[in-house]
Amino acid sequence: MEENNNKNELIFLISDLKDKPKLIGTDKGLAKIGDGIVNLTYSVAKSKFLTRFKSNHESPIREGKKVDKHILSNALKNADMRKYAKTRPDSHDLANTYEGLIAYVWLSGRITIKQIISILESQLEDDISNYKIERISAIKTFTHLLRSVKKFIPRIE
Repeated sequence: MEENNNKNELIFLISDLKDKPKLIGTDKGLAKIGDGIVNLTYSVAKSKFLTRFKSNHESPIREGKKVDKHILSNALKNADMRKYAKTRPDSHDLANTYEGLIAYVWLSGRITIKQIISILESQLEDDISNYKIERISAIKTFTHLLRSVKKFIPRIE
């Protein structure tokens, strides 16, 4: 099955949120779906980037990566999307908001998993095998992703 078909098949899962944009960022189920999307896509993008970056490896590098809540919460703030979070959020709440927004855009059929991987991979830079460098690069990368899909998220007035 082609991934682009999800627009027709899955949009009913978010049909109640179109007129309630604040709920997109606070819905726990949406955040859980987004958590899987964020972790999967970043793991694949990082694996592809490291395989290209470390060209002395004969075989591909595969990385399974859980994205840190501080990376996502900073990216949400940098993308000026904090208004979708609940009142007085901590970094966990802000990360959940980020994940909910990504899930919403994917479930609406406006972006595919492949496109998310491509956006993330294109923004990674430097030697991300170093934790501190990866953290800075990941914040920039996830900020760019959210800014790229912002136009597909209903506005909060």
